[in-house]
Amino acid sequence: MFTAAGLSTALVVFFARMCDVGLGTIRHAMIIRGQRLMAFSVAFCEALIWVYAVSRVISSVSDPMTSLAFALGFASGTYVGITLEGFFKIGEQVVRVFTPYGTEVACSLRDAGFRVTVFDGQGRDGVVNLLFVQVRRRQAAKVAALAREVDPECYIVFDDIRGADTVRK
Repeated sequence: MFTAAGLSTALVVFFARMCDVGLGTIRHAMIIRGQRLMAFSVAFCEALIWVYAVSRVISSVSDPMTSLAFALGFASGTYVGITLEGFFKIGEQVVRVFTPYGTEVACSLRDAGFRVTVFDGQGRDGVVNLLFVQVRRRQAAKVAALAREVDPECYIVFDDIRGADTVRK
């Protein structure tokens, strides 16, 4: 039935699979953001771990606990990878703020050190300003909070940036 060796193999497979799928999720984020070398490095580690996990499952194919651990590790790795990617917040975003109080919101953001570009537009209810703010992902929530302090009803959109060509002075 259940042996100590079978249980330890299942635990190793579970953790190996959780690691390789978690790395796969992070690798996808690196690919989307155009970070080739990082994606390459992560893919190499991911493949090594995957080969190890699969070899353990194949060598213990008669033990359903190992196969179950493989599947559970896959599901857990997806969760872990998404959580880690959200924690590290790798990359940059454009925060777009739609508000009739563009001047005030822009001043607040600029006072906090953010670079803001303002466009005038016409919305359903009249004049509206569109503010573009390019920031690191970990700063996007701060931009939104500052904008909401000035206009609690502003509409905010977050866009991931794959690449940008900027000149900074």
